Amino acid sequence: MTCTGALPSFGSCSRSTSRVSPRELEDKVRAAFPDAQSIEARDLTGTGDHFALRVVSGAFAGKTRIEQHKMIYAALGEAMNGPIHALTMDLEVPRG
Repeated sequence: MTCTGALPSFGSCSRSTSRVSPRELEDKVRAAFPDAQSIEARDLTGTGDHFALRVVSGAFAGKTRIEQHKMIYAALGEAMNGPIHALTMDLEVPRG
């Protein structure tokens, strides 16, 4: 997001116009979690900026929900600061 003015809420802001596809999200997550049993991303609005992400990975074992979310944010990198406006996550440890 690019903003002018002292604070984003009082200036003029524009969000990146680049879009990201569910496949691109899945690829980024797969690179960070090669052991993942399942990775599914869905574009919730068709606009390339609101997504639902489901990941099943042993890497989440013993981690708090916040730690798990931070792991996903790290995997998505700059996409979280640009094209992704909203992301819901369903993160699971494999059963069995």
